[in-house]
Amino acid sequence: MKVNTFLKAASVCAFASLLVACGNSQSGGKTEIEFFSQKKEMQATLQEIVDDYNKSQDDVKVKLTSVPDAGTVLKTRIANGETPDVINIYPQNADFKGWAADGQFVDLTEEKDILSNLNDGAAQSYAVDGKIYNIPLTTNVSGVYYNKTAFKKLGIEAPKTFDEFKAAVEKIKADGKTPFAEALGDAWTFNGYAQLAWLQAAGGNRQSVEDYLRYSEKGKISANDELTKTVGQYLDLMAGNGQKNAEGALYADTVAAFAKGDALMMANGSWALPVILQQKPDFEVGMFAMPGLKADSKPMTVGAADMAVSISKDSKNVKASKEFVKYLSSAKVMQKYYDVDGSPTSVKGVETTGKFEQIADVASLAFTDQQAIWLHADWDSEEDFWNANVSYFKSKDLKKYATDLNTFLDTMKK
Repeated sequence: MKVNTFLKAASVCAFASLLVACGNSQSGGKTEIEFFSQKKEMQATLQEIVDDYNKSQDDVKVKLTSVPDAGTVLKTRIANGETPDVINIYPQNADFKGWAADGQFVDLTEEKDILSNLNDGAAQSYAVDGKIYNIPLTTNVSGVYYNKTAFKKLGIEAPKTFDEFKAAVEKIKADGKTPFAEALGDAWTFNGYAQLAWLQAAGGNRQSVEDYLRYSEKGKISANDELTKTVGQYLDLMAGNGQKNAEGALYADTVAAFAKGDALMMANGSWALPVILQQKPDFEVGMFAMPGLKADSKPMTVGAADMAVSISKDSKNVKASKEFVKYLSSAKVMQKYYDVDGSPTSVKGVETTGKFEQIADVASLAFTDQQAIWLHADWDSEEDFWNANVSYFKSKDLKKYATDLNTFLDTMKK
């Protein structure tokens, strides 16, 4: 294992170094800048946008970089001082905040030509030490996709409370159908659902969840606490209620299972909709937000900036990079992006009416108090949280779940 890990790390480092050699150069008399994207599913659309920009002017050539394991490659490049010029990076994450505080990115606080393209407060919500280092163009939202056609046949409405959610799962099972498409082989796919379970168990109060998970004393998370027990009830709705191959299934498998109608629900985010629609499901697709515990509880979604960009402080072409970011943040360009991606956007002037109705109920919560920023914004990492959730889905052992979370989160506590 150690040899394989070393070789993988060495390959990533070599790949990162090879990539950087292509950037910050002159190409046919033009200044060349690199745009590094982590949105693999939007690569084709982003390439069109880049090509349009390159054709629109004669001074700058933008090169799009989209690679496997983009997050790891980006971390390696930043660590090696090889940061791309323009970076699709997530400002809610702890690593971004650390890099920003360390001076890795260009301060965009006074870039009115860019910021004026966004809704008021969109960029300020991700400020670090009062300064803006990132332009959030879209946000993702998370919820539960459902087969509206099958729900109607079964007489089920999109649940508004936990009890209605539980009753829907039981009715689906009683009819001999599978409630959820699940990917236990891709632990991250449960992240949104699990975080929403914690949020709704705490009455929608994000700070209460963080006080319990992240800022409590070491070893404080307990299976005997009501909050943890309630989270367990939400997780139990999915545990053991997936398709036959759920344990080894990956993200693509779970999308395919849902799109084919093999399961009637799939917990995931707005990013999954284009992939679902590409498979041309023969039923009407919908999405509902996570129901609360009581009738008067507000439904909630969780998410944060998705297509969001920063500029490297070490870029040799900061001015050109700013011009490209200004272009990206224009209504015309983001319309092209939105028309494929469908995630809620902060860019003024993008026409969204009547589009992506499948996720409209959840998307309407974006940029409101019913959208919580991802809990891991305050964590050093998140992978062990994903793994703890998958372990619970397999075992339904709440005591072990609490122990796993303590093991993970205690490393961040003083």
